[in-house]
Amino acid sequence: MGVMIVLKNITLGQFFPGSSIVHKMDPRIKIITVFLFIVLIFFVKSFYGYLVVAVFVAFVIMTTKVPIKYILRGLKPIFFIVIITFVLNTLMTPGDDPYFSWKFISITPKGLKQASFLSIRLVLLVIGSQILTLTTSPLGLTDGIEQLAGPLKKVGFPAHEMAMMMTIALRFIPTLLNETDRIMKAQISRGADFETGSLISRARNLVPLLVPLFVSAFRRADELALAMEARCYQGGTGRTRMKVLKMSKYDIYGALAFCVLIALIVLDYILAA
Repeated sequence: MGVMIVLKNITLGQFFPGSSIVHKMDPRIKIITVFLFIVLIFFVKSFYGYLVVAVFVAFVIMTTKVPIKYILRGLKPIFFIVIITFVLNTLMTPGDDPYFSWKFISITPKGLKQASFLSIRLVLLVIGSQILTLTTSPLGLTDGIEQLAGPLKKVGFPAHEMAMMMTIALRFIPTLLNETDRIMKAQISRGADFETGSLISRARNLVPLLVPLFVSAFRRADELALAMEARCYQGGTGRTRMKVLKMSKYDIYGALAFCVLIALIVLDYILAA
């Protein structure tokens, strides 16, 4: 049942409806903010800096009014990756004054610091991405990505098509996860075993799961294509929008708050240099 639990905990691509300030922000501002957040997080050099970022992220989560349990549930699928990252960096990073040393394995202050930084960074990156998808509708993401990539249309870049593909991919993540859960339960009821045995036997047991999942995915893709053709969809040329993206006071509030975070990260970087 471990695989089924992991599938249920994946929240990336899901939209949590709400009326908070973050929900009302322009999707373009949120996309730019998350992109800059991902870049800036790599410039944090101290635990103080990560504490500041964590407080900022906690403040944003409180502002979105998304239940904290929902956010934490999305971290469960990466829990194993975080543990492996921490252990490997702790044992494999060389340094002075080791706490423990045996052959090529050593535990040093530098290794513990680096392992902690990488683990915290990974968690914050996932939470930042979650906040974007949880507070922005698929249609808003499509419009935001398309307009941000709009200047590239002058050189022949298919901005609308790229935005549509990215949004459809995000939108179908929860759908495919639910389909996987349904197929897995059906196979388990027929005696399939996905949890025990060697690695090779587990991989072989996944065949009855992957085949119907691929068939279902292709069927859904075909149905989506037919639905878009029935509505005379022909790409972004000449299309109008029911909701035109406009900047509001909420975007100013969000930009100012993020500027404060940038200033604190830059200060931390300078002091740690």
